[in-house]
Amino acid sequence: MRVIGLAGWSGAGKTTLIVRLLPALIARGLSVSTLKHAHHRFDVDHPGKDSFEHRLAGAREVLVSSGQRWALMHELRGAGEPPLSFLLDKMSRVDLVVIEGFKGDSHPKIEVHRLENAKPFLHPGDRDIVAIATDAPGPFPGLDQARLDDAGAIADLALKHARPIDEIRARLRAAER
Repeated sequence: MRVIGLAGWSGAGKTTLIVRLLPALIARGLSVSTLKHAHHRFDVDHPGKDSFEHRLAGAREVLVSSGQRWALMHELRGAGEPPLSFLLDKMSRVDLVVIEGFKGDSHPKIEVHRLENAKPFLHPGDRDIVAIATDAPGPFPGLDQARLDDAGAIADLALKHARPIDEIRARLRAAER
């Protein structure tokens, strides 16, 4: 099981890229999961559904299961946001975990940068950025790069730079101390 991250400012196209990247990785015979950070309150269920009502009633966890999928929601109820190492421990075994966000954490990341977003690059200040996917002209010394619209090339970068999950957990736990 290996891990790679996609990091960038809001509006850079991380989610759009993941939606194109997943089929490119799966076509190579890999099992892939994603772990996404949200900076805002979010719901995966909807008002009126049993899972929503259970959560509102105070359940700490709500597991919903069907013949198609299951989802586990865990309410923090005032506790702090768990670290990335804890969340990775919750993931089922796959070939590759793609992390979206968590740009401040210590794991290998491909920076996703879009010129029209008018935000600065992250890579000069983040030693964990190993490559860049952008529509900006290069070169970017010391970084592998791919065009933002080239999912195949970005899949190549993801596989080249993904690291074993045990290595990532150790790095994250060391940084959490």
